[in-house]
Amino acid sequence: MKHLLVACWFALTAIVRAATPTTAPNIVFIFSDDHAYQAISAYGDGRKLIETPNIDRLAKQGMRLDRCLVTNSICGPSRATILTGKYNHLNGFVNNSNSTFDGTQVTFPKLLQKAGYQTAIVGKWHLGSDPTGFDFWQILPAQGIYYNPPMIKMGQRVTVPGYVTDIVGDVSIDWLKQRDKTKPFLLMSQHKAPHREWAPALRHLGFDGDRVYPEPATLFDDYAGRGIAVRDQDMTLEKTFTDRDAKLAVPPGLTAEQRVAWDAYYEPRNAKFRAANLTGKDLVRWRYQRYMHDYLATVKAVDENVGRLLDYLEKEGLMENTIVVYSSDQGFFLGEHGWFDKRWIFEESVRTPLIVRWPGVTKAGSASPALVSNLDFAQTFLDAAGLPSPTEMQGRSLRPILAGKAPADWRTAFYYQYFEYPAPHRVRPHYGVITDRYKLVRYFGTGEDYTELYDREKDPNEMKSMWGDPAYAATTADLEKQLARLRTELKVPETVPARWLGNAGAGGGKKKAAPTAP
Repeated sequence: MKHLLVACWFALTAIVRAATPTTAPNIVFIFSDDHAYQAISAYGDGRKLIETPNIDRLAKQGMRLDRCLVTNSICGPSRATILTGKYNHLNGFVNNSNSTFDGTQVTFPKLLQKAGYQTAIVGKWHLGSDPTGFDFWQILPAQGIYYNPPMIKMGQRVTVPGYVTDIVGDVSIDWLKQRDKTKPFLLMSQHKAPHREWAPALRHLGFDGDRVYPEPATLFDDYAGRGIAVRDQDMTLEKTFTDRDAKLAVPPGLTAEQRVAWDAYYEPRNAKFRAANLTGKDLVRWRYQRYMHDYLATVKAVDENVGRLLDYLEKEGLMENTIVVYSSDQGFFLGEHGWFDKRWIFEESVRTPLIVRWPGVTKAGSASPALVSNLDFAQTFLDAAGLPSPTEMQGRSLRPILAGKAPADWRTAFYYQYFEYPAPHRVRPHYGVITDRYKLVRYFGTGEDYTELYDREKDPNEMKSMWGDPAYAATTADLEKQLARLRTELKVPETVPARWLGNAGAGGGKKKAAPTAP
């Protein structure tokens, strides 16, 4: 009996020790805004738009996940899902128009903090309320600006000189230097870039030597073969690109000295553009080239600051006990279908980059095709810290995927839902199911409800809906069954409150709840 008690005591001690903060891994979550996987060289986009050596460095040391999907492809809702591990219809942050994050609900930073972690968030927050669950926070108000941005530091407004991406890097590293080194930490280092209007660091003006970027095959998509939602959107380079997007107008925040450098680069090029008086496809092509220069320049600054953070962790000997994650709030269109922005269930929008370096778990230089999601991040971080996940969370820990051992019951179908309409961009509310090959999508809530089906194996650019094609009858029936199952399992309401659609119905008349069920 005595030996049994001693054995039990040692076993209990081992369990407690494994879960104590002193042995728990640190977590560094590097997050960007609107960073398309096409603009990360580790993902190997055919256009070879940019080299990202520091993000690639992370991929070489860990795992690149090739099918990470978001639950709702828009900034605030994606952040809310990451914090809570829940879909937006349950965490309450469904759109950017009129949602405010309920900071009283359970989040993974709160649970880590309670378990003894030091927690910090730096950079873009975009959730309306003040951060909770963090020992330190310094955030951008709303979207933030690129140059000399105002920030809110622990409730106090401050203005920080410099370029926003470098500032997020500086503050993140400064916090690491000042932390209590006896405790594990969670650092969420969250960049504004490359969000619209993708304004470059002045050091990167002309970084590409006026390179002519390859155009996407669908730049001049005419939207044939798809319904009114795709045809009626407002997010094209042709019609929606503004003077500020094109750098024909000066962005806010520049000092007089900075303005000199700005004008020295842009004004000669802008004068040449104005003199050319471009129209039609020539104008779209010019806008695409200007967009690529500016967007990719902001990515270059993000990559540099990823490198700075990795360098600090290596110098301090922290890499062996630190999980480092790079991701973005969703994907982004880089001219595909003639678009910029996100929101859609289509691949460039719904798929986000995800690269994880987890010593002892991920194999260096590995990749996974598994269907994973930002819904899984919270439970992955809790699992890493040896903490149980609340039953209300709806994802799964990525640990087995990251270890290269996908469970037999891992998801093969994923639920997506977007709400915000009509502004901005007139992307109609829709929901759907995504598998490795297919997408079934239903548009709802605008009086023009209909369904589309895409076969990504035969139509990787998602150019034609196969809905109603007899050859896809069995596939359609299976996808509809999976969609119904997911909606039930995820507790999706049959009726969407009008306020969830943001400013839907604006322009007169009383808003009504929108049914989403077929």
